[in-house]
Amino acid sequence: MCSLSVLDAHTPVFPSTKNALQDPNGLLAVGGNLQTDTLIAAYSKGIFPWYSEGQPILWWSPSPRMILQPEDFLWHRSLRKLARKQQYRITVDTSFTQVMRECANAPRAGQSGTWINEAMLSAYTTLHHAGHAHSVEAWEGDRLVGGLYGVSLGKVFFGESMFSHRSGASKLAFGSLCAQLTAWGYALIDCQVYTEHLASLGAYEIPRDEFEQRLAAGRTTVHTKDWRYAWSLGEYGSDGS
Repeated sequence: MCSLSVLDAHTPVFPSTKNALQDPNGLLAVGGNLQTDTLIAAYSKGIFPWYSEGQPILWWSPSPRMILQPEDFLWHRSLRKLARKQQYRITVDTSFTQVMRECANAPRAGQSGTWINEAMLSAYTTLHHAGHAHSVEAWEGDRLVGGLYGVSLGKVFFGESMFSHRSGASKLAFGSLCAQLTAWGYALIDCQVYTEHLASLGAYEIPRDEFEQRLAAGRTTVHTKDWRYAWSLGEYGSDGS
């Protein structure tokens, strides 16, 4: 029978993901910290933090795992049409903290609160400044109307959250991200757990063991692109063409 590991607050060492609980699915450990080195160590093993305000830090590695290969993003007809209208301007890493705050405030079906608390916001902003966390923004004029953020290690992108204030804004940001990651030869996008929304965009579930094998291959690949300055969506086709 698997038991929940308690991590040291100063020098956490993550257990094997085989010890993750089945109920709740993927709960692996409690405690530790949100320092940059700890987060990188966790993501390198396919482990991520998710907890509510007032709880200790909870670490997860669910199975099955929802993933998307960037080149398999589904550009539905309505989204292609929206991209061609050029209603939204897509940028990268220009408003990381604002994107996180918008994601925190976005209503979620079946959730009364958010896991993106001030501690998480501070930790991921630090991770962003270290070059490991990134945001994609969709603008309508000067207004931020959609976007997403996540973590990049090697050639694996770990999606964390997205928001949208206008129809199609977050989908276009996500599709634009997939176009860029495809051009850079990224191996996969980790979407964590199943949602109908992600499935409609081409994501699918695989067993944890298979996910970890793909992760091991992708994260050891050196990625030298500078996200902000190498980003050139028009070169790759932001409507999937």
